Amino acid sequence: MIRLTVLYNLPPGSDEAAFLRWRLTEHQSENESMEGVVYTDFCRIDAEWKPEDGLLHDGARYRFMTIADFTDRAAFDRGFMAPEALAKLRQDIGTIHDAVFMVSEVMITSEG
Repeated sequence: MIRLTVLYNLPPGSDEAAFLRWRLTEHQSENESMEGVVYTDFCRIDAEWKPEDGLLHDGARYRFMTIADFTDRAAFDRGFMAPEALAKLRQDIGTIHDAVFMVSEVMITSEG
């Protein structure tokens, strides 16, 4: 399985409530319907644990995280890397700031 993890903030001065209305509805539906996606979630990051002091700190470097799992690399390439998907991403990228896109191969999963 291939996992896309996106960590990001909103641009300064953004309306977080308006962003959430879009992100939790229209954009979530787009993510769910992307070819090859078998799981997707969206998180608001509330705190960050820092190993140097062992404390949990309110706030974090990133405010939001999106995860999308694809069946395999070919499905990821057909879905996320498709020209239409990348064109839509270029359009949507203006709504986020400081984005980091990580693509990883899931080696093991467990459900508690």
